[in-house]
Amino acid sequence: MTVLDASAVLALLNDEPGADVVRDELAGALLSAANLAEVLGKVVDVDADMREVADLLKAAGVHIVPLSSADAELAAAYRSVAGGRSLSLGDRCCLALAARSQPSVVLTADRAWADLDVPVEVRLIR
Repeated sequence: MTVLDASAVLALLNDEPGADVVRDELAGALLSAANLAEVLGKVVDVDADMREVADLLKAAGVHIVPLSSADAELAAAYRSVAGGRSLSLGDRCCLALAARSQPSVVLTADRAWADLDVPVEVRLIR
């Protein structure tokens, strides 16, 4: 299953370049609860209805996955990889979820992820 980074979901919501790539992956995609919090925080910032966005994601077939203790440990460990200290907590939670998913694929707009040495296939949306 494809794991969505917050940047990918925000690109979809804002109809930015790459939104079509994200739209094609929605059904059955996974989204970390940490990344959902990131997305909904941005929704609140623009005075939009966060419940509506959460409901739309669910209706599109996106599965929200809670952070496990193993995810937390891996997210912390990702700080030690080259470039890991520049990743946000949400970024590292997304990568941790992708690492335990089969296949290990994450969709993001963050180009810096392409150079990370992590056991995840990083697919850029643009």
